Amino acid sequence: MIVEGEMDPNASEPEILPDMSLGWTTTVLVVPIVVVLTAGFFYLYDVIVGLLSKTSVRNKVVLITDALSGLGKECAGVFHKGGARLILCGKSWEKLEELADELANSSDPTVTFPPKLVLLDFDDMGSMPEVIDEILECYGCLDILIFNNSLKVKAPAQSLSLEMDRLLMDNNYFGPITLVKGVLPSMISRRNGHLILVNSIQGKIAIPFRTAYSASKHAVQAFFDCLRAEVEEFGISVSTINHTFICCSAAGTTSASKSLLWSLLFVRKPLGVSPEEASAEIVKTLSNKKKEVLIAPSLPKMAIYARSFFPNMFFSVMAAGVKNDKM
Repeated sequence: MIVEGEMDPNASEPEILPDMSLGWTTTVLVVPIVVVLTAGFFYLYDVIVGLLSKTSVRNKVVLITDALSGLGKECAGVFHKGGARLILCGKSWEKLEELADELANSSDPTVTFPPKLVLLDFDDMGSMPEVIDEILECYGCLDILIFNNSLKVKAPAQSLSLEMDRLLMDNNYFGPITLVKGVLPSMISRRNGHLILVNSIQGKIAIPFRTAYSASKHAVQAFFDCLRAEVEEFGISVSTINHTFICCSAAGTTSASKSLLWSLLFVRKPLGVSPEEASAEIVKTLSNKKKEVLIAPSLPKMAIYARSFFPNMFFSVMAAGVKNDKM
């Protein structure tokens, strides 16, 4: 007999587990679906952007200032298959011919154009007027210029001669801007063109033992930033792509000393940016006409902001890195 007010020990409380179980089941099912749909959306977006980017260079006249570098060869291959009219520049005629043969052998001649070859050496600034004339004679105009040339040196400031400083400035600053000034009138008259500067992150922050190199990169970065505003009214786009460094191959190794605090500014995966990554970013920039692109992990990006908002802290970190390197 059960007395009123007493609980039957054999009686069970109302079951609420099914409701909780249903909620967990719904969550477990919905979350993966959302993740898959999101991933699929971004995948389709990348595919569409890639297709649009490839078609954006078809029949366009594209000049690559250093087609013999790792990035230059990668861009040449991508643009050649995309149907661009290439003008490949470099210091060695034999190597340029080899590259042109490689492109011809790896593509369908019915949908591609044989590249034009031009010897370009920014060490010889006196030859630039003739080089510019030869470039403009190739197709009569230029649609896209990719400035990917670079000369690097690492040494204490007092050990660098003025001749080396001038050589760096010729290759990294005076050479590119001379070429820009030579072809700009043609672009302005056609009210069309896209200039892309592939520049080091040292065009934004200065690293010890790279005084002349960093100075040249800052100079060319500032030139293109100023030029962007000047030529926008003529329908000419100017983009800058800053990277930590471009690795030569997947098998390469970093040369930065592990004892340097600021050596981490150049670590990425940890080999820097591959030519494939950089060329993909260039193709994407040609499509979206983004004005400024930074290819770098979070630490170098933080360093750029630290230099602007916390300069004393940034300078202290740089100085500490130099001291640790000497220990």
